[in-house]
Amino acid sequence: MSDDTSKTPAENLAERLTHPRHPRSSRYDARWTIDNQMGPHALWLLEWLAPALGLDSLRPGARVLDLGCGRAMTSVFLAKEYDVQVVAADLWVKPDDNAVRVAEAGVADKVLPVFAEAHDLPFGEGSFDAIVSIDAYQYFGTNDLYLPTLTRLLKPGGRIGVVVPALREEPVGTEPPQHLTPWWEPDFWCFHTADWWRRHWTRSGAVEVEAADWLPDGWKDWLLWCEVVAEESPEEFHRHMARQVGEMVRADEGRALGFVRAVGRRL
Repeated sequence: MSDDTSKTPAENLAERLTHPRHPRSSRYDARWTIDNQMGPHALWLLEWLAPALGLDSLRPGARVLDLGCGRAMTSVFLAKEYDVQVVAADLWVKPDDNAVRVAEAGVADKVLPVFAEAHDLPFGEGSFDAIVSIDAYQYFGTNDLYLPTLTRLLKPGGRIGVVVPALREEPVGTEPPQHLTPWWEPDFWCFHTADWWRRHWTRSGAVEVEAADWLPDGWKDWLLWCEVVAEESPEEFHRHMARQVGEMVRADEGRALGFVRAVGRRL
């Protein structure tokens, strides 16, 4: 952390979270991103996904489903940066709460928060130009039958893009990487490699896979974010979780853990 006493705490925090790879995300208030986070830095991950998904090529007013939007940070980002209409769907965060955040961000006319479970989405076929999911898709999208059901919501030729926590290599057998055993949770078995996601999506027959790749040095971004959240989050639960995950990511040093993005075009 910067020890420049001429700067305010807010300025030091903003400097710490200014990322050269993510200039758009860096324009957002650092305190806002910390207060509304629910895991890895969602705006950094979305900005990494954006060029592969072709978000800049979407027409103004295009409809985007933000699936598993959490506290709607990504939905606000999509609306502000790409001038699209966003359906902010989440199971755990109440639409009323997200509606307040969306209004405060000045995009109430572009973002519609809804309560939705990923297997029971109340939308018609061809409703969306694009589907986005950041740090959520791994919890429901590993099912072999899921992607064809989801992509029916896309217009023909529309794209789906996700970013998920991932592994460099698929574990052999039933044990996690040995150095991760102290932190491993059963939920982590939903982490897979880029090749796994490419194969999983290709064999579904629902999309043409346009990207499935690894974020270089993604673990470093993950660790930095964990350290900041552990120090700065107003919620003890999130501070505790960030400390635990940070310990795991620090011990791993990119040997096994990171992030994968996958992009597919509806056939």
